[in-house]
Amino acid sequence: MYFPTSATVIEFLILSIVDREDSYGYAISQTIKEVANIKESTLYPILKKLEKAGYLDTYQEAFQGRKRKYYTITSSGKEQLTFLKNEWQLYTNKIEEIVEGRLEDDEK
Repeated sequence: MYFPTSATVIEFLILSIVDREDSYGYAISQTIKEVANIKESTLYPILKKLEKAGYLDTYQEAFQGRKRKYYTITSSGKEQLTFLKNEWQLYTNKIEEIVEGRLEDDEK
C-alpha cells in the first residue's frame, strides 16, 4: 500500500488483533503486513511498549518442541483499544469529509 503507517496505527492494529484472540509475534506481523509494509524489527519494540504500558500480557506455550510467546490483551488494553477505535472513527470521518469535499464552511 502507498500510505505510510504510523506507530500509533500499528498499536491500534495489534490491540485489535489480540482482542479477537491471543496471538504470537510472527502471526501478528503477517496480519499487519496485509495493510502495512513493516518489518519484525519494527513490530517487536511496539509489542514491548504495549506490554510495558500494561496493555498486553504475555505467556508461553510449547509449540513443536520449543516455547512460543503469546500476547493477550489486558483490561487496560481493552480501554485503550476503545479509545483508539473512537479516535480512528473521528480521523477517518474527517478524511472522508476532506476527500469528498464535505467540510463545513466554518471549519475551513
